[in-house]
Amino acid sequence: VQLVESGGGLVQPGGSLRLSCTASGFTFSSYYMSWYRQAPGKERELVATIGRTGSNTNYADSTKGRFTISRDNTKKMVYLQMSSLKLEDTGVYYCKVGGMDYWGKGTLVTVSS
Repeated sequence: VQLVESGGGLVQPGGSLRLSCTASGFTFSSYYMSWYRQAPGKERELVATIGRTGSNTNYADSTKGRFTISRDNTKKMVYLQMSSLKLEDTGVYYCKVGGMDYWGKGTLVTVSS
């Protein structure tokens, strides 16, 4: 299993970013996928989850209405569109395969003015 996150960077408060995760080594369409994040000095937390077909999504209360998770099973990719970013969204973002303890290296998102 390999997960490679990309798309992070420095953005001002109120800005937007789109994160991508490229997956390989497993049957992508058979698993739900999640995005997690870890802020400096804090534990890793769940941000959003998407079902196998993409029809079911769930979000942390802190990201509802601002973040959108999506997936493309033909490309084996999962995305996280983030808008109205806040300072507290800063952290390393990881994608994860549902039910398996595999993690990528993550992509750093820094929200700062």
